[in-house]
Formats: sequence, C-alpha cells, structure tokens
Amino acid sequence: MSLLVAASLLLRVLAIPLLGRIAWTDFTTQKIANRDVLLLICLGLGSLQLVSVQAGSWWDMGLSAIGCILLFVALFPFWALRKLGAGDVKLMAAMPLLIGGNGLLVFTIFLLVFALATAALVKNPFLLPAGAFRLYVQHMDRKGVVPFGVPIAAAAVCAILFQIYVGVMVASSSGILQQLG
Repeated sequence: MSLLVAASLLLRVLAIPLLGRIAWTDFTTQKIANRDVLLLICLGLGSLQLVSVQAGSWWDMGLSAIGCILLFVALFPFWALRKLGAGDVKLMAAMPLLIGGNGLLVFTIFLLVFALATAALVKNPFLLPAGAFRLYVQHMDRKGVVPFGVPIAAAAVCAILFQIYVGVMVASSSGILQQLG
C-alpha cells in the first residue's frame, strides 16, 4: 500500500467519528448541520485527490462528482414534497465524494440493509432492548419522524471499514507489509 493510499484511508477514518456525531445529532434533534456535511465533503475530496494522484487518473473523482450531483438532483423533489429533510438530502449527496466511485456499490448494499432495519424497527419497536425502546418511544413522541441520517451514516461507516479491510488485505497479500516489517 502506497503512502498516498494510506493517507487517503486515514482521511476516511477521520470521517468515522464525524459520521457518528451526525447520526446521533440527527437521531436526537432531527438536524444535520451544514458544517458537518461540508467537513465530510472536504475529507472526501482530499481522499479522492490522493487516490487520483496515485492512480494517475481523475476518473474516480469525476465519477464521484457526477454521483453527488445526480443524488442531489434526484433527492431534491423528495425534500420539496417534505418526504426527506434537507440535511438528509445533503448528507446523501455528499456520500459519493466521501466513499469514492469504487465504493458506491458496497455503500448502497449497506444502506439498503440499514434502511430495511430502520423500517423494521419503526414498524415493530419491540425488537429493541428495553433502554433503547424507551429512548425510541420518547423520541418518536416528540418528533414523529424517522431520522434517515442514521442509516446513511451507518452505511458510510461500514463502507469505509470495508475499504480499509480491502486495502490492508491487498497490502498484506502483495508482500508490502512483510517488506516494511
């Protein structure tokens, strides 16, 4: 694993606590701050730039930018119809920049799993442990809406962890780690 790829993965690792904060804030207050989304975009662009320099091609960065624009345009009507919050739309649109074009399929699969789990918990909250059930019921009584930032952030964290796992496996199978040790 080259130094640029390692630095790229480090920038994505720095996004994990921020994604946790976004998920918690969205669950408790139904708000996703613009500064958090902008910070995710900056971390993602920095990571993509390092990968592009390493690869010698800007294809992944271009694909991610196109994905960002397409997601924003596709989800904007749902915000206009009050089906999604503006923070959810912005967070979802920022994901291709954070994950990268090569990780979007993995992110989509994780997002589908977490969205289905969220839908199952909304329909049947008795599946939760007692403490979490109490917190969920109090939250739903106050807000009455589902925080979509939570499954988006969880899917992004899982996709980043998967990318790190693949990066370490490739580095260890190619013998680079033995040469460094």
